[in-house]
Amino acid sequence: LVRKKHVLSRLQDALAWQALPVIQLLAPDERVCMHLIGTLFGMLHSVEDSGALNVIVEVLVRLLVELKSEQYLCCILDESQKELCKATTMRSSLPTFALLGKLGDAIPGFADILVVKHNNLVDHLLMGLMYPNEGIKAAVCYLYGKLYSSPVGTERLSGHFEERLCGVFLNTLGCAQTKELQVNCLGLLKELLKSDHFVSILMNNSKTEEETENPDFVEGENPLPLVLKKLLLTRDEMLQAASSHCMAAVLVHSPSRYAPAFIQADVPEFLFECLLCKSEILTWSVYCCLLLLTEERLFFSKCHTVYGIESLMRSLQGVLQLNNVELHKQGLLLFTEILKRQPVEIKLFTNRGVCIEAIDVLMETVNCPVLEVAVEAVKAVAAFLRKDHLSSPPVPYEELQKLLEAVLKRCADLSPPQSSKRHAVMSHSHPANRNLCRVPQRQGQFLLNALESFRNACWLAVEFQGDFMAQENAFTAPNSESKDTLSNFSEFLLRICDSLCIPMVMNYLRRAVSLPVTEVFISTLNTLFTVVPNMRNKFSKKLASSSFIRLTLELKARFCSVQSNPVLNQTCSSFLSNLCLNLYSATEKRRTSSQEGKFGQREKLLHLQEISELLQKGLPQLNYTIAESLLLLTETPEPFSLDQSLCSHQHCFILLLYFAYTHGDRFVPDAELFLAVRNFLLSAQDRGDCPPPHILRAALYLLAVCQDKGKTLDLRSLSTIRRILDNLPDLSLVYVHCPLLLKFFLCYPELMGRFGHQVLQLWFSWDDCKQTEAEEADLGTSDQLNSANPLLPILKSNSSILLILLDLVCSSSVEVAWKVLMTLRTFLERNEDVLVCDLLRSRFLQILQQLLVESSSATLQANRNLPVLLSLLFLVQLRSKGIRELDSTDFKLLHQ
Repeated sequence: LVRKKHVLSRLQDALAWQALPVIQLLAPDERVCMHLIGTLFGMLHSVEDSGALNVIVEVLVRLLVELKSEQYLCCILDESQKELCKATTMRSSLPTFALLGKLGDAIPGFADILVVKHNNLVDHLLMGLMYPNEGIKAAVCYLYGKLYSSPVGTERLSGHFEERLCGVFLNTLGCAQTKELQVNCLGLLKELLKSDHFVSILMNNSKTEEETENPDFVEGENPLPLVLKKLLLTRDEMLQAASSHCMAAVLVHSPSRYAPAFIQADVPEFLFECLLCKSEILTWSVYCCLLLLTEERLFFSKCHTVYGIESLMRSLQGVLQLNNVELHKQGLLLFTEILKRQPVEIKLFTNRGVCIEAIDVLMETVNCPVLEVAVEAVKAVAAFLRKDHLSSPPVPYEELQKLLEAVLKRCADLSPPQSSKRHAVMSHSHPANRNLCRVPQRQGQFLLNALESFRNACWLAVEFQGDFMAQENAFTAPNSESKDTLSNFSEFLLRICDSLCIPMVMNYLRRAVSLPVTEVFISTLNTLFTVVPNMRNKFSKKLASSSFIRLTLELKARFCSVQSNPVLNQTCSSFLSNLCLNLYSATEKRRTSSQEGKFGQREKLLHLQEISELLQKGLPQLNYTIAESLLLLTETPEPFSLDQSLCSHQHCFILLLYFAYTHGDRFVPDAELFLAVRNFLLSAQDRGDCPPPHILRAALYLLAVCQDKGKTLDLRSLSTIRRILDNLPDLSLVYVHCPLLLKFFLCYPELMGRFGHQVLQLWFSWDDCKQTEAEEADLGTSDQLNSANPLLPILKSNSSILLILLDLVCSSSVEVAWKVLMTLRTFLERNEDVLVCDLLRSRFLQILQQLLVESSSATLQANRNLPVLLSLLFLVQLRSKGIRELDSTDFKLLHQ
């Protein structure tokens, strides 16, 4: 034996280090090769020393590999067949099985030759698998694994597996005690699980859901989920990783079909326990398996996630200390899917401490320097911001603020995307540059996910408004103020949107327009209207003054024409509708506080409802460019047409222009707009249609602000406007407190004669017309004075307006009369026209006489207008002393 081992060792070394000379010596003589192979194979079954057997197997394998002849391989297979047939005990067949397994490793086509030309050997393999020796079973499983790794072997042995091998194999795997057998069984199982057909057979051999609930379940039948679960309990991380890998290999074929069996076997519970390990391979396998299980609702209804979420958080905390980006991403992906799919009725975070841990994990991953990890983290943040995840009091508002701020700041820190043209050039350049192209894409994806997170936070704030327990921290000490409140959180959302979110998105959209980003952004702004209700009007004014009406119209025209992108269209339309309604409500609130109109709150609500219905109906179809919309204003509907869509579009566009222009966003050339609005009014009058008051108010305002750049209105246009206004019950319905509108009515005699008195009455009825003496003293230059009282330059150019003002002193309230007198005083102090002064002197005396007749001595003394009136009378008398002195009647009047 010693001599044989020595010779075998020398032959082994020769084949290892000088294979070419040895093969050149042996190959020419076939008989020598056959004799050597036969001798070695014979020794395989005559030598009992394990060390010698291992050398013999290695020499045989190396010799057959180097000879590269199927003839010698078939010789070995023939001899193996004979040896297995004449073997007195299965134990003596172990060297043969070991040799065949090694040949399967070393020779690529070995498995195909065996199953095609020597398939009788397969029957001996099955017998070996049933023999009560785990060493033989391990060798047989190893060889089976090589056979089923071949497509030919898989096809030829399909029936063999289904009819004979499946049950024996499952029993072997379930009862395996040695690690060698367990590993080889799992290797064979891994090959089998590549085939959907074999997976179906294996899982059908397992127990059904009803059977697993049966207390009389027979453990010896070893259904696959329970066998794999048993391996999870071994505490051997290699076996646990292989087991979870096999579970994932089953589930990937059809999660909905196979997941229930694993869930009913309580496999998820032990998978979550495995997450406390230190092995990256095991952690990865468990993440993959759990990720596939999340596709089955039963996984959640059995509350596996509720009990496992703490283990997942601890696992993520540990994983983040490792330098394994793919593992970070996979763990975050699993967390995201759990957050998304967790049923609303089953609370995921029953412990506030775990919820805080989750926020800490998200905060750390959002700030991860690897962009791919940060992108996955922000997706998880978006899924995390759900009411049912955070409804356990007290809600951690301060932690949520920090998390959202981290998300938005990380997004803002990313470099802006390059132009699409640059992307196209790079995509066709050297392959090394192609990864660079993905960076802007990931940045865009990060922005989208960040916006979704912010929008979900806004929705969260709105939902918590109806939850009394979520308003503030119930555990705040008495007589102490907590910052951890919904009110502070809501104000934070509005503040950070203004300071960070809006500038960041606008900067991005200037470089690359993304439909998903645009849709989420507009939707977020729309939600913010209800986050802080008492700030919605202020927020709406800021948006309007920042050109958001124009931006949204341009987006609709670019992406929503021809009924494309309906979601974006609906989002933009809803945003514009709410924005306009908020602006209208703010205007009406100011009008209500400044005027005493003939119409009460009920009528105002009706007008608001009419505007709301108009916007909801017309905005989704208003997907035209600005130029197209201007042309639309001049169109006239067909006679007797029942289609009101054109009229609806015109009214919507005029309202949008009105709200944009009142907030300084003049995005249409004034001359073109002036002409379009004029033609709109003419067209409406020609067809006998009187626009509603809110539309007429908008049209008149637009005419007024554009009149300096447009042509003077002709007689036909003025007559049309006059007829339309004559049909109104109250001019206050169309009045806008604006100097340009005042000028518009007073610069046309046709309008001033009919409506001048009412317009000036409305002008002075407004609160901000009040000008105190102290305020006037602070005004130095003429320009400052004119800006403080825009009526002054109009009075200077048209002194006939003075008569209307004097009439207002007599016919209006004391408050209005005082404002008129103050305006006249300012005008007279800067205007020394003698004729004007003489006209005013006589009228002042008449007004003074009227006051004496209509007022008692007590009310006259309390009238603050009287001193102003007297001072104005003295002023004009000094200016006109050369023309007429006061007579005795005048002095009697003054004395009284």
